[in-house]
Amino acid sequence: MPLQLPFRFSGSSARAPMDSHARQSKMMEYDQPLVWVVLLLMLMGMVMVYSASISLPDSPKFANYKNAYFLQRQAIFIAISLLAGLFVFRIRIATWQKAAPYLFIGTLVLLVLVLVPGVGVVVKGGRRWLSLKVFNLQPSEVMKIVAVLYAADYTVRKQEFMHKLTKGFLPMAAAVGFVGLLLLLEPDLGAFGVIVCIAMGILFLGGVNAIWFGGIGAVLVAIFVSIIALSKFRRERYFAYLNPWEEENALNKAYQLTHSLIAFGRGEFFGVGLGGSVEKLHYLPEAHTDFLLAVIGEELGLAGVLVVIAMFYWIIKRAFDIGRQAIAIDQTFAGLTAKGIGIWIGVQTFINMGVNLGLLPTKGLTLPLMSYGGSGILINCVGLAILLRIDYENRVLMRGGRL
Repeated sequence: MPLQLPFRFSGSSARAPMDSHARQSKMMEYDQPLVWVVLLLMLMGMVMVYSASISLPDSPKFANYKNAYFLQRQAIFIAISLLAGLFVFRIRIATWQKAAPYLFIGTLVLLVLVLVPGVGVVVKGGRRWLSLKVFNLQPSEVMKIVAVLYAADYTVRKQEFMHKLTKGFLPMAAAVGFVGLLLLLEPDLGAFGVIVCIAMGILFLGGVNAIWFGGIGAVLVAIFVSIIALSKFRRERYFAYLNPWEEENALNKAYQLTHSLIAFGRGEFFGVGLGGSVEKLHYLPEAHTDFLLAVIGEELGLAGVLVVIAMFYWIIKRAFDIGRQAIAIDQTFAGLTAKGIGIWIGVQTFINMGVNLGLLPTKGLTLPLMSYGGSGILINCVGLAILLRIDYENRVLMRGGRL
């Protein structure tokens, strides 16, 4: 609905302004194309999760599951996430800014609870989940959106100190470092990498000193290299990624990667057809989660993969456009948050696609909005609802309205 003027004119001289303002604005209340792209990605992901998981009950591990088990759960996850998104959309961005430090502390508590024996749920050697009976919550997923909000709030609060190391950069680096320590104890190096990119990206956009930024960036690269070098498991996985077709690697550390590449090779340009994947028949592990893109590549071919890439590109581009608009109207926290959401979705998508295509070492990160999983879908929807709220508030302010 068009915004109503807070005053009225009287007399014939007021008719022209009233008629002008009475005409409905052509500007929409919210970004409808962005909403449709997000919905299409989730629906396409649900179809592909069903296709990738339909044969899992044939294996002893999933013998008690029905063929549509993962489809039904993914549909429930999407429904709950959309409802959560509608609720989050109604919260003002100013409220998120005030709550950011408290959300950060609360999420840190969740990350600590994950490490407590008997509290954290262990899956395949990783202690990353908290059981909520209905589904398992992954605090590292929550930390991604909280890191966006906290880094944006920190940058706004410390704007005058952004060019100083001790007052500007080090406190944020210490906070991210503590988060990284907790994530490495789970272990979850992939989530740590995404959170570091979010924090560094927002600080860079917020005007941190370029020399300090470059120096700390080099230190972070050295830290990640050291983590890989000092861990035998990660080191072996990295070298296997460099030469996946060597027999020992193909049968061991690079097993997932080689079968992912075979899936893409079978798909060629237009795929073997929906449901026709061979690799999902117990050859490619985690086909419905981390390696969903490989199944898309096999069944829908290069064309399907390019469509997915184009839709993610649209989301990321819109996030940065919305962020630029917010900063242009002096909504700095909102602008940095929007760009931070774009960085988060972009980095995680790039890593997942890079792993599937053999461009990056194998890492356990899901494809946002598409891969199977309750925590991931829920937090993605919360983040995008915040992005849509920022866009909504931009439009209200540009119309001359009040929040």
